[in-house]
Amino acid sequence: MAVRGVGVDAVDVDRFTRILQRRPRLLDRLFQPLEREQCAERPDRLAARFAAKEAAWKALGVGLGATGWSDVSVELDDAGAPHLRVTGRAAQLAAERGVTTWHVSLSHTDTTAVAVVIAEDQHRAG
Repeated sequence: MAVRGVGVDAVDVDRFTRILQRRPRLLDRLFQPLEREQCAERPDRLAARFAAKEAAWKALGVGLGATGWSDVSVELDDAGAPHLRVTGRAAQLAAERGVTTWHVSLSHTDTTAVAVVIAEDQHRAG
């Protein structure tokens, strides 16, 4: 596989929390129901998923607004590992760029949430 793009994003958890408190309807715009459920509405976990969405756009080489927020989501598997789910316009952009595989890593502290996303294709590098 060959790397098609890498994206990294960091979110200030306190700032993100304040925004959500001022605009609670954002939760529905930014996150799928499963994301909210798996995060138990915890701001640090939601901030990490928000960072993953922005990192995915960076890995695709597109900017904010190129897809809907719900086109990129982070879901946990049975072991608790995060996986990126790409649908809609984001999936279309990924296909246009040859992206077939996604890797996502999330981390957060009380103050900062970080996500790294790697987009790969099926072709062998080299």
